[in-house]
Amino acid sequence: MTPNRRLIVNADDFGRSRSINEAVIRAHREGILTTASLMVNEPDSGEAVALAKENPRLGIGLHLVLLCGRSALSPEKIPGLVNARSEFSNNPVSVGVNYFFKRSLREQLRAEIHEQFARFRATGLPLDHVNGHLHVHLHPVVFEILMEAVEQFGIRHMRLTREPFWMDVPLARGRRLYRAAHAAIYFVLGWRAQSQLKQKQIRHTQRVFGLLQNDRVDAAYVRKLLAVLLPGDSELYSHPSLDKFRHEFDALVDPGIRETIQRLGIQLIRYQDL
Repeated sequence: MTPNRRLIVNADDFGRSRSINEAVIRAHREGILTTASLMVNEPDSGEAVALAKENPRLGIGLHLVLLCGRSALSPEKIPGLVNARSEFSNNPVSVGVNYFFKRSLREQLRAEIHEQFARFRATGLPLDHVNGHLHVHLHPVVFEILMEAVEQFGIRHMRLTREPFWMDVPLARGRRLYRAAHAAIYFVLGWRAQSQLKQKQIRHTQRVFGLLQNDRVDAAYVRKLLAVLLPGDSELYSHPSLDKFRHEFDALVDPGIRETIQRLGIQLIRYQDL
């Protein structure tokens, strides 16, 4: 019988730095982390892959990067997407608008997405899930490219980013406008994507937590979340590191949080376990 409450605990940005890599592996070995999303274009992605192979119970997915990061292809092949240093724009709003309205960019986007999946396949790691840096995988144009190549990419599980705002209200304070706006945007994007995921038999959790916290997933937040976690499958994603986001790492290895999970009968799973 399926447990009443199941939780995926994910770390985004795996491979972005050695600090993040170490935090991810320690949070998996010492704490509650069950999956991590790999940025295949970053300089420390090779180390991340090696660490993942030493820890086969850690589910590894592709963290698709199409903004605020580096490209897999050279600037000559995707001149409309990156600068001369292979860097995407750091402006999410302008990126979203350009990707949607500039049809000339679609073949470049398709080529870059295919290359990132090819790089992931080259690691030899099983694909636990797919998501995107700043949730770019739900951008209508990007999502369409992903859906047209589901079989080729081997996509079986994907993050459907939607966090119920009514649950967030008692969990955190401040930045109400920011959180309400993000909840609304991703509700619409998630609603739009859900039917296609069902049609393609791509599994996802019922809800995702972490979106409205935006790098503020600390121990206090996790404890509150666990106490009100709804029946079914949920994901909590975070950005643990040993420097900038040390508080997120500390939350994932907090012994009290692990004890709470056990006491409440919450089962920790990976996407591949859905």
